[in-house]
Amino acid sequence: MKKIRMAMTLVAVCCALCCSAQKGLKKVYDESINPMEQIDQAIEKAKGEGKFVVCQVGGNWCPWCLKFADFVTNDSTISKVIDENFVYIHVNYNPRKSEGEEKALLSKKMLERLSNPSRFGYPVFVVVDEQGKVLHIQDSSFLEEGESYNKEKVLRFFRNWTPRAVRP
Repeated sequence: MKKIRMAMTLVAVCCALCCSAQKGLKKVYDESINPMEQIDQAIEKAKGEGKFVVCQVGGNWCPWCLKFADFVTNDSTISKVIDENFVYIHVNYNPRKSEGEEKALLSKKMLERLSNPSRFGYPVFVVVDEQGKVLHIQDSSFLEEGESYNKEKVLRFFRNWTPRAVRP
């Protein structure tokens, strides 16, 4: 019985830490939209602007996803590189089966379309060209530093996958 109470206490503490880590961070994933349509629209926009698409796959349930969104939004150098080269979207992935069979199937199709990036954890970044071809999948753990992200590593990632870098 003591072990059960101890395990339940540990789970409660972990949940509390996760929730407190997300406090103050803006939720950036729209859970109500169809991710396949969102990707299609981003590709069309990228095609018209001569850009690539970056899909930040994750969810509002993921503290590291929200931290990254906050990190790039609040850094003008990174924001400028993104704005000039990419159509940047937050593609919602909900791992909970409780959302229903239809949403689960849609999530599965979205992951397949993006070359199954979930193997890297969340957030995960998928660079897609203007034709919809996946060019690169970036494991976000390589961009982390301490409890945040490393500016130079993040900039290097984005700069190495601009249309000009890929197609000089």
